[in-house]
This record gives sequence, C-alpha cells and structure tokens, in this order.
Amino acid sequence: MPINITMPALSPTMEEGTLAKWLVKEGDTVKSGMIIAEIETDKATMEVEAVDEGKIGKIMVPAGTEGVKVNAVIAVLLEEGESAADMKAPASAPAKAETAPVPKPASSQPPLTPAQAGASIGKSASVAPDPRLRGDERSSNGARIMASPLAKRIAANQGIDLKALKGSGPHGRIIRRDVESAKPGAAQPVQGGAPMTADGLILPQILDDRVYAPDTYELKPLDGMRKTVAKRLTQSFMQVPHFPLNIDITLDNLLESRAAINAAAPKDVKISVNDLLIKACALALIDEPDCNASFTDQGIAYHKHANISVAVAIDGGLITPVIFKAEGKGLAEISEEMKDLAARARERKLKPQEYMGGTFSISNLGMFGIKSFASIINPPEGMILSVGAGDKRAVVDEKGNVVARTVMTVTLTCDHRVIGGAEGAKWLAAFKRYVETPEAMLL
Repeated sequence: MPINITMPALSPTMEEGTLAKWLVKEGDTVKSGMIIAEIETDKATMEVEAVDEGKIGKIMVPAGTEGVKVNAVIAVLLEEGESAADMKAPASAPAKAETAPVPKPASSQPPLTPAQAGASIGKSASVAPDPRLRGDERSSNGARIMASPLAKRIAANQGIDLKALKGSGPHGRIIRRDVESAKPGAAQPVQGGAPMTADGLILPQILDDRVYAPDTYELKPLDGMRKTVAKRLTQSFMQVPHFPLNIDITLDNLLESRAAINAAAPKDVKISVNDLLIKACALALIDEPDCNASFTDQGIAYHKHANISVAVAIDGGLITPVIFKAEGKGLAEISEEMKDLAARARERKLKPQEYMGGTFSISNLGMFGIKSFASIINPPEGMILSVGAGDKRAVVDEKGNVVARTVMTVTLTCDHRVIGGAEGAKWLAAFKRYVETPEAMLL
C-alpha cells in the first residue's frame, strides 16, 4: 500500500517547520538514503532522507509552506506496482510512515513541556476566568453554542471566539479540529485577562488601538527561531531560580600570552580571547565538578565532561553551538572548531547534535563595548557566564601602588536548585586563576 511520508521531528524540541524545498517531483523514483527535501527548523536547515524505496505519487505540501506540524503528511510514496489510483486520503494515523530518525538529546534533562510551562504560570499569575470555558456560551440570537470541553479550552487559550465558528461535530457541535483550523479573524481579545498561548504563556496585547495606533508600526511575524527563543527563555526565567555572581579579572597576562601564542603559531592559526576563555571555563568546571551539573526531576546530573555552549548571534535570534569535551582540547583545536561552528550557525546549517548537549554556556558581549550584563540560563545547563569588555582601569597592585590594568567584569548566573553561592564563588575563583595565570592551562 502507498506510504505516507510525514514531516519529521529533526530535533527533540521541534513542533513545526518550513518545507523549504523539494529535491524530487511527482513521478520521480527514490531510493533509501536519497535526499528528498530540505526542512527549515527553528535553528537550522536540515536535509531529509528517504527511508523506503518507491515513486513519489503525490506531493501534499508544496515547497515554501510554513508551519507544517510534525507528523503531518507531506507526500505519498508508491511502492512497486502501485499507481495513483491506489492512493487514499492521508489518515490521521498512517499504518506506515517514512520519517527521519529523531536525535536524542545529549543532556540528561528533557525539554520543558507546554504543560510544565502552563503549570508554573498558573501558580504565579492571576488570570480572570474566561466565559468561553463555561457551558452557558450563547450566540447573538440567544441560542446556546454547543462545543466540547476541549474545544472550549483551546479556544480560550488561543483567544478564539466560538461565536465565529461553525461546528463539524454531531448536531453542529464545535469540536477540536474546528478550533484548530479557525482563521485568524476568529480571534478576539480574551475577556477578563490577556490571552494565553497553547503552552500557557501570556500574550501582551500591545496591538490594542488604545496603546499603538495601527499606522504607527510595521508588524513582522515571528519566525520559528524567535518563537522558540521566546518560549524557552520565558520558561527558564520563570521556572529556574536565577542568581548572579560578579567578579573583576585582570587580563594583561592573558593578552600577552595570546600575542606570544599567535606569534609562534602557523599562519592559519589565530587564537582569540574567547578561545582562551572557553578553555578556562572548561578547566574550571573540571576543578569544581559540583558546578558542572543539571537539575532533573530524578536528581542532579553531574557531567563527566565540560561541554561548553557558546552563544552566537545570528539573523533572527541566537544559537549556542557546543565545544564538546573542551577540557581535553588544545587552543588551536578549539579555535578551528569554533570558527567552523560559528560560520555554519550563521548559515543555519548546524545539526541538532552540534547545538544540544552543552553543560555550561558562555556569552561574550565585550566586543560591543558592554561592560557587564547577566544572561538567562539555558536549560538544562546549571550556569552561564556573561563576559564584558576589557578596559583600562586604575587598580592597586601588591605594593599598594595605583597602576593601570586591563580589567574585565564577568557575571556568573547560577541555577540555585543545583549550585549554591559558595559553589559558584569557588568556580569563579578557579576561572579567575586560569585567566590571570594562563600558563596554568598548559599543565
């Protein structure tokens, strides 16, 4: 029987994607392992391989379609001897579906679920009851609107007016698919409180004409990356108890060592300050293993290696490619790996296993002149280091003399469920030691 090719989940957090390009057309013969399409996720553009052999009978989702849900049927594959006449309408649960393998997250804590986000917000925010959740919803002519409890709940969460919908269930009852397929025009401001998304996040109503006149702004829809970053960081900030620790570090020895290393290195090798900081972070995590940890429902996961996530700004958001086992890598290897990851990150060509599985993050805004800042933790990691600019400051040396030194301020943001103030301070002391005496990294 024909095989339904479905939208693959190319990462554990993927819920939908854009079918960017078809590399085959209807009637083409495909073999197992052949690249048939390109999918744009919230983080990268991925290639989709065929799992089975056959002929493309029909393409259900045209190239360029955005918001294609995971497991939605995107094409139908005909096996040997089958024709278009054998095809039927895609079932909701196809007996046989071709999908790309789902990578498992390298970290020990599963991604936060929409239910978890909603539960947290439910405890911390007070939202007035929505009349659409009650059974007395009435149309304009006074007739009672028939809708299933699930349909009412989804409509309330998404700000959809049931009065604008026509039910497809028994006796005209509004059911789940009617709400999920509702046009944007059916959405109305929620009475008694701001509307909430399906994952429980409250949506601010800044587009109310009383706040901004319609002709005073240009609205640009959120892309997949913006949506994912907004959701994950909101969940992190609301659910993870953050606390910051600040320290000033003298950079003069590090800068001298970097200059000497680059002078002695081959022409194609150039070590950056960030490369040295990545190495220092990794070694400090090995020195203070209690800080190389993640909080999970089952317990605290203590990681055996220092996998350093490095924040890279790209068009439309932020991504954190990972330098795995950084504690055992040389500076030249870290530098080469980081350049490759950053270049492919900006092209959205990273694979999920290249930006997942970090145990610690570093974000450097020093090149923009930012002196100090505090970052939001990237779950399930337990800490993130924010690096400010190094500048000349007056400091008192060991002899009591006021001298000029190059100093940078760093802020360590910690997950208090995993790391206490004392543990975070010990890690900062170890990091400071490696930065101020860089020769210690060679031992």
